[in-house]
Amino acid sequence: MIAFNIFKWIGELFTEVLFSPFEWLRLTIATADKGWWISNAVNWGFLVVLLVLLAYWMKESRKFVKEGTEDIA
Repeated sequence: MIAFNIFKWIGELFTEVLFSPFEWLRLTIATADKGWWISNAVNWGFLVVLLVLLAYWMKESRKFVKEGTEDIA
């Protein structure tokens, strides 16, 4: 019964707390003229973070290739 309560709590956490900003966006932006851009602002933010992290990863990878320590076991 404890495991069931833990999974129930996790489900409520996601539906009631973590997804509430998206619910607010869905209810308030649905009638706006530029609703698509505003609704997808979160996705654009994730894309920017992903590109920054990818650039950092590639810079670090290039550094290890230049040092010759890339595939040392």
